[in-house]
Amino acid sequence: MATVRLFAAARDAAGTGRDELPGDTVGDVLSAARERYGPAFEAVLGTCKIWVNGEPAGPTDSIGTADELAVLPPVSGG
Repeated sequence: MATVRLFAAARDAAGTGRDELPGDTVGDVLSAARERYGPAFEAVLGTCKIWVNGEPAGPTDSIGTADELAVLPPVSGG
């Protein structure tokens, strides 16, 4: 299980800032997150950047139990 960190709107939609989810690839882990957190999370996910261990990641990238996947929605500020 990979550690998943959720920030800002993704955290709000999921109802948690951290979780452990199964999957061998980033796409697998995100599919498990969609199933667990539902449509509100899925809507936010479409706008997010995904990073693994501090580096940008794509859906086919491998992920292991020691890895941390971060879901980062766009942030506005001023």
